[in-house]
Amino acid sequence: MNIDVFFSPVDKIDVKKGTAGSFIDAYHKSFPNWEDADIVFFTVDSSSNQGDINKTIAVDPFRIYLYELFLAKAVKIADLGVLIAGKQKKDTTAAIKEITSAVNSKGKLLVIIGGEQELTYANFLGYEKSEQLVNLVVVDQKVNLLIDDKTSISSNNFLNHILLHEPNYLFNFSQIGYQNYFVSNEQLKFFDNLYFDLLRLGDVQSDIKKTEPLLRNADLLSIDLSCIRKSEFNGSFDAGPNGLFGNEICQLMKYAGISDKLSSIGLHNFQNNALFQEDAMLIAQMMYFLITGFSDRKGDFPIGTKHDHLKYVVFHEELNHDLVFHKSQKSDRWWLEVPYPPIKEFKFERHHLIPCDFLDYQNAQEGIIPDLWWRTYRKLN
Repeated sequence: MNIDVFFSPVDKIDVKKGTAGSFIDAYHKSFPNWEDADIVFFTVDSSSNQGDINKTIAVDPFRIYLYELFLAKAVKIADLGVLIAGKQKKDTTAAIKEITSAVNSKGKLLVIIGGEQELTYANFLGYEKSEQLVNLVVVDQKVNLLIDDKTSISSNNFLNHILLHEPNYLFNFSQIGYQNYFVSNEQLKFFDNLYFDLLRLGDVQSDIKKTEPLLRNADLLSIDLSCIRKSEFNGSFDAGPNGLFGNEICQLMKYAGISDKLSSIGLHNFQNNALFQEDAMLIAQMMYFLITGFSDRKGDFPIGTKHDHLKYVVFHEELNHDLVFHKSQKSDRWWLEVPYPPIKEFKFERHHLIPCDFLDYQNAQEGIIPDLWWRTYRKLN
């Protein structure tokens, strides 16, 4: 379908050669040829309810700062403009579902900027037509799941709706940067029982490289900008004194961009109509690092042929089984094989090779089975 019906154009920005703006085909007078792009993005403006598709919207500060940043490599980018919010939540959900499905079917990286984090559910629904299992990663200070909650969807409970959706095509969920005092023992136990991955803020900040395998395994990434400490980003809905620093969230964006598997990302829960200059600049820089990471993609996700990978086998006596690792010669990144019964459907092919790091290989040599191996094995078998 033609997705241009969902958007309003934005004013034109004058750009300089070599800047991000010079590589962006933006919706001004005519809708961009997004199918020719590598990255497709749009913004969500909650104040544009029942907007007029023929009305041009003033350029927001985020776009001004993004367009003026210099890129080292050329990347084709399409700016679809501003999403016209529906009269009701279900209308906006249906629109984002259709947009995600259309963009993903063409193999493009989709970026949604703005709106509340409950839009992650709408983004998730866009994978339904492809019938592929999805790995969802959330960067947030809180866990957006309310045990036994049956209320209408919100940014506090969108995970409930994802987990209960039928047919269920969520394979794995990971959360990065949660803060202990915001998460109950009941929530932690719930995720542990489902073999999901949770990484505390303290663990992220002690060694940010721990986030890279999780982000490399994501199909869909959702970021609540409240995960950034208030002194670094003042424009989020629920920021506090603790959280990620600006350089740390940019590093996460670069890890996400370089992942061959990632196909969709949402940046949510900030006041896009009332951003300070520094806040708009940080969001623009987050996009810059995502684009930079994308331009450095190696195409070494080990599905199908693995001729560019070195294979390492470690026999584990307790399992009476070989732990098989693959190391990319292009990027030096590691993956670990997890066996699953041959009677399982082919849809698990993308999920039995899980991103890991050199430390996991070293631990395996010492007889330590990586936690990620156990969690994935239990989901597959």
